[in-house]
Amino acid sequence: MINHPLQEQHITPAPLQVDVAVLGGGPAGLMAAEVLSAGGAAVHLFDAMPSVGRKFLLAGKGGMNLTHAEPFDAFVARYAEAASALQPMLEAFGAQAVRDWASSLGIDTFVGSSHRVFPTDMKAAPLLRAWLQRLRHPAGKGAAVQFHMRHRWTGWTDAPVGRIGLRLQSPAGEAFVHARAVVLALGGASWARLGSDGAWVAPLKSAGIAVSPLRPSNCGFDVAGTSRHGACAGWSPFFVERFAGQPFKAVSLSFTGHDGRHFARRGEFVATANGVEGSLIYAVSAQLRETIASHGQATFHLDLQPDRSLEQVRAQVAHPRGARSLSSHLKSRLGLDGIRMAILNELLDKDALHDPQQLAAAIKALPVTVVAPRPIDEAISTAGGVSWAAMNAQLMLQDKPGVFCAGEMIDWEAPTGGYLLTACLSTGRQAGEGALRYLASFLNGA
Repeated sequence: MINHPLQEQHITPAPLQVDVAVLGGGPAGLMAAEVLSAGGAAVHLFDAMPSVGRKFLLAGKGGMNLTHAEPFDAFVARYAEAASALQPMLEAFGAQAVRDWASSLGIDTFVGSSHRVFPTDMKAAPLLRAWLQRLRHPAGKGAAVQFHMRHRWTGWTDAPVGRIGLRLQSPAGEAFVHARAVVLALGGASWARLGSDGAWVAPLKSAGIAVSPLRPSNCGFDVAGTSRHGACAGWSPFFVERFAGQPFKAVSLSFTGHDGRHFARRGEFVATANGVEGSLIYAVSAQLRETIASHGQATFHLDLQPDRSLEQVRAQVAHPRGARSLSSHLKSRLGLDGIRMAILNELLDKDALHDPQQLAAAIKALPVTVVAPRPIDEAISTAGGVSWAAMNAQLMLQDKPGVFCAGEMIDWEAPTGGYLLTACLSTGRQAGEGALRYLASFLNGA
């Protein structure tokens, strides 16, 4: 008698049955989980990373900017094309609500000189710790949130009527979840190492959900090269070696986009090995990006002497310099030295440098041409995402009942300054409340 070894059989794990599955452990997902938990729902939160809030913690390394204390109309306008869609959510949970929420977690805040709002200790970690403590041990009738780390959502699966089937990859292999409601809060596509890699786009598109292409936002740009350096793009090797990483301080930037919108602001930014980045560049990045997409490049103008008029600069440049070099002359008369003098040498030819009229005009409005945004993974945030038309007012997908979206994966963008975090929290709150209503109608047989 011959004994045959038993063939190994693949056993599909039984799906986990949950009330609500929240996919994504960033600010939007955690806020949705908090709202659902407070409403008594049994919430299971899944995240691909070993711990939640990784991008939140990294963003707070230089000071946790929670929101912005400016008049509401100005605040909403920062969201540009998405302002009207976001306005009701920001009215329900805006800047003051964010401060009150932080206070409820024992975190005091203050308004800085730029009207940005920070925790008094400037740190993100204490706030996140207090938040997770409340989610795991809610007061009153709240239900504790169950966290499932290293669980990456990979797509949909079949499920009984009234349930939404989810497929995830876990440390133990493939896992399945059947949920009555789902909140997707999977972020954009920047900083993929922290979990937001945009991999959710394919499963949503496979379900027929309209998704606008993801694009870098609040990002740096590559500059065009100059013919006299023989480069097709980028700074000269000398400029990179001496000045990459150095800031342009107390300058003004102006730009008129392909759509006619004008931008003008004073601030600072940094020269990189490839081009430019930093707060002043981020503020105009959406307009630069769209103009490049339309025309192949974009040219902004840099005022290196914003406290002097063109006439005053002309007078100082034209002042007799005797035997002094041009660099010494401009340093003496206008305080121009270092990187501000270097960029004039970088972008102006010899004739322009030694023509007082052309040089003065360049000091007040130096044209800098950028040809491409930096890769999306280097960006602070992303534009594009789930179309507003694909969702109802509660952020539920029209073609996927019971599935809600929140945070940066929705098609909106905003500058830095607390606007990104506030919109993530407010959309997370909206999605959480929408999921609660959906659960109630489901349980009531509506």
